Amino acid sequence: MKLPIFIADAFTAKAFRGNPAAVCLLENKLDEDLHQKIAKEMNLSETAFIRKLHPNDNFTQSSCFGLRWFTPQNEVPLCGHATLASAAVLFHKIKNVNSTLTFVTLSGELKARKEEDGIVLDLPLYPAHPQKLHEVEDLIKTAIGDTLVQDVRYSPDTKKLLVRLSDTYNRSFLESLTVNTENLLQVETAGKVKGLILTLKGEPGGQTQAFDFYSRYFSPWNGVAEDPVTGSAHAVLSSYWSEQLGKKHLHAFQCSNRGGELTISLRSDGRVDIKGGAALVLEGTLTA
Repeated sequence: MKLPIFIADAFTAKAFRGNPAAVCLLENKLDEDLHQKIAKEMNLSETAFIRKLHPNDNFTQSSCFGLRWFTPQNEVPLCGHATLASAAVLFHKIKNVNSTLTFVTLSGELKARKEEDGIVLDLPLYPAHPQKLHEVEDLIKTAIGDTLVQDVRYSPDTKKLLVRLSDTYNRSFLESLTVNTENLLQVETAGKVKGLILTLKGEPGGQTQAFDFYSRYFSPWNGVAEDPVTGSAHAVLSSYWSEQLGKKHLHAFQCSNRGGELTISLRSDGRVDIKGGAALVLEGTLTA
């Protein structure tokens, strides 16, 4: 078996920032168990598998493909950064002739549109509902101790818990905050929460670029302690911060060590466009 494989850093214009994803192009059907084995071997937060939907399809001319995402531990229903990485490989490396690609996924059809300054993902927009603090207090205290919390929301569609930190904190506080992810698996065992979003209101631009909000994302339940830049989390964050700020167009920064920028536009059809750059850092052949 020989598979073309790539690694692209998503939500960044520069290599070695943003969120790396492996991308496999499947000319033929792959044994089911190999998806997980390859993802474990790549050991990135996500490995994407792009497959042809019809025998006569090809990666240069066709505009619609199947797409699946695997962490080193399990398959996930949605991954924004690996979708962006997949589109970047097809657009920039394979030189796909189309300006818009459609991916058939566990989260329905997702579109990726090529623009001059990046790739725009058309993702579902997931509402986050008010969450009673006492039901998740142990989880939050385990993760961030006595850090002041301003709001707690829950997204049932994605099983993500959104925790907004107090407006008294700034970006540097969120960046340097030590988050205890190791014990979260013991605290949250019911399967209600699969991802923890910490978020903070943005600051007006002075010497630095202005962002509407900041975030960090943790998913030890999927084998990912901290994810560098997370498209699926922003499908929840976009809904929350648009409501809080009264804005349809938002500029976000995910404050991981690698960091990543996202440009967000809420659409009239109840979905969200999330734009980011991508840098291809590796290409090769997987053999087994």
